[in-house]
Amino acid sequence: MLASLLLMVLEAVSGFFVLLLLVRFHMQWLRVPFRNRVGQFVVATTDWLVRPARRIVPSLGGLDLASLAGALLLHAAYLAAAFWLQGFSFGAHAGLAPLALAALAALGLLRFSLYLLIGVVLVAAVLSWVNPRAPLAPLFDSLCRPFLRPFRRLIPPIAQVDLSPLVLLLLLQVVLMLLAWLRLPLVNLLA
Repeated sequence: MLASLLLMVLEAVSGFFVLLLLVRFHMQWLRVPFRNRVGQFVVATTDWLVRPARRIVPSLGGLDLASLAGALLLHAAYLAAAFWLQGFSFGAHAGLAPLALAALAALGLLRFSLYLLIGVVLVAAVLSWVNPRAPLAPLFDSLCRPFLRPFRRLIPPIAQVDLSPLVLLLLLQVVLMLLAWLRLPLVNLLA
């Protein structure tokens, strides 16, 4: 009972910060300005980890690798704690456990990024229908536009309704299913 409660709290706290670190990484990668409420909140809540990490992990080609590395380490630490709290002994493959945890953490970050993109696409689509002049509409549009662009080239609007978000969401669901399939052998390796 206590272990499951602790696991729930760890998952919520680590997931919150991993998500914020990924938002920071993606905003910088996509060159989305941080001069908005969301950007300022993300910077204010992640600076405690990103600023010291930048001394060790430099940026590369405009990518904020310190944010990405922080998210990866935080998620790997959560996974290690979760497996330990659930009684995993890492079995006969104890030497492979760090590599398997790193691979699981990387798959987890990819999964977080896909869920983040799903959320951004949904919010951008709803804002475009309900209130396209909302203050945060340009932010959400900037975050999802690069991912929607290839689909918008292939799928023309029907009666001025853009169906490309639906196609992207369907594709993202397929990718999430593939990630779940890839995750199973890694978890079995740790069992």
